[in-house]
This record gives sequence, structure tokens and C-alpha cells, in this order.
Amino acid sequence: MTLSQISSPLTRDQAYALVDAVMELGDLALTASAHEDATTGEWVFEATCEMLPDLLAFEDLARTTLGGEVDFTITPIDTDTNWVARSLEGLQPVTAGGFYVYGSHSAEQVRPAGLIPLRIEAAQAFGTGHHETTTGCLEAIERTLKHTRPRKMLDVGTGTGVLAIALAKRTHTPVLASDIDPIATHTTLDNARDNGVGTLIRAVTSPGMNHIAIARGAPYDMIVANILAGPLAALAPAIARAAAPGATIILSGLLATQAAWVANAYREQQVILTQRLVRGDWATLILHKATRR
Repeated sequence: MTLSQISSPLTRDQAYALVDAVMELGDLALTASAHEDATTGEWVFEATCEMLPDLLAFEDLARTTLGGEVDFTITPIDTDTNWVARSLEGLQPVTAGGFYVYGSHSAEQVRPAGLIPLRIEAAQAFGTGHHETTTGCLEAIERTLKHTRPRKMLDVGTGTGVLAIALAKRTHTPVLASDIDPIATHTTLDNARDNGVGTLIRAVTSPGMNHIAIARGAPYDMIVANILAGPLAALAPAIARAAAPGATIILSGLLATQAAWVANAYREQQVILTQRLVRGDWATLILHKATRR
């Protein structure tokens, strides 16, 4: 798949208005999000498109929605270079939350006793287990599963499937995984088979929560989403609707400085932050949906 990103700095309200307009139109972009740049403090509109974005259509939509001109920047996304494979060279296994994440290049190393092994191979999808967001999610999963036994689980933005595989191996229960990139969904299924949980994981290609399989599987007792702060905030209503009363929702892919903003988006949906894990500059949030009164 050839992908490009189109973006523009705007005010917060403008960015969200343009996101709503793009997603309502439906055929301009695969995804659209608004987020605050942690460095500059500016709000940024971003959309991911197949091939090159239709710049004239985006400009017309911006004029209609915002009442003025918007300067967009278009950036190609390199999907040909296997960045994950390159990044794995020389990386050591990772231990997080009772899981041991490794690749074939380190398979001969002795695995510590008592840990659940997750073999994640190099692939053109993100989620090798080495990033602080992934290790934060694995720790959050382990903490949550000490106290609850979910029957229905969803992994949004699954990447290599590492979190879905962790859930399946830890609970021996089916998991639905989704990602916007078909390469990621294929990689997830391959990794699930390699880890002996191929029959427990279903992977679908979907922007956000927009797939019939996700709707049919709801409500979920646990939802994990390790993506980016902007999409996480934008997905708050959809994720909250898909969650069962009392469900656990684990969110990551966000900087610690963005945690309050994302948590506020979910609090508006009656999903309450109960724990925040910080690893380096990155945060993982554990939230719970309010039960019915």
C-alpha cells in the first residue's frame, strides 16, 4: 500500500471540525485526527491517505468547514523499507508484565522461568515489544488480568499483534484485533500462528472502530489501543460505546504530557482513569467504564 499524510497547524476547534468533516465525507482519507504538538503547543490536523491526497478537495473542504484558506503539507509515508526488521537488528529480548518478548535472532537465549514467551518477528508493522508504549501496555494487561477475567477482548491498532497475542496466551480466550494497515493484520495472523494462538485471534483491516466485526463483537470486557494521542481522543466515543459496563480500557501511544487531555476525552464518555503508568516520556492509561446505575 502507498500512503501519504496531509497535515496543517490549526486551532484546537478548527482541527476537530476538519476531522469531523473529513470522516463524515468518508472518501478523502483513511484516517483523520487532531492532536496537540507537545513541542510547539500547536494543534495539528492530520489525515492518512492512499496514494497522494486530493489537495484541491481538502482545500475546498477546509474553506467550506472553516471559512478560510488552509495551508496543507503533504508527506509521503515510506512503506517499502522494512523499518521494523532494521530496528530489530541487535535488539535484546524484553521482559514486561510477566511476558518475555523476543525474535528468532535471540531465540537461543535462555528465557527466564515463569514468563509467558511472545515471539514477535521482524515485519512491516509496528509493535516489537521494545517501545515504552508496548511494555507499558503489557504491564497494564498483567495488572488487570490479576483481578478480572474478560470474555470478550479487542485490540485496536494491533500492529504486529503483540498485545492481542499476549491477551490470548494469558487468558486462552479469543481476541479480535484490528488495524488500518492490511500488512499489520497479515503480520498479526502470522505471529499468532507462530505463538500457538492462531485459532484464538481474528484480525480485521479497519480504520478506527469502523468494521462490522467490531460492532458484532461488542460489548467488550477489555479494549486495548496502542496508537497515538490524537486518534485515541477522537475514538473515545466509539470505544466507550463498544465497551461493556465496568470494562477495562488500556490506552497508550501517548506522551506523558498528553495523558490528561486523552483521559479527559474518555471521562466525557463516563470512562474513568484509574491508573497511569509512565515509562520514559510515554504514558499508559488504565481506565474503567462506569457501570449502569
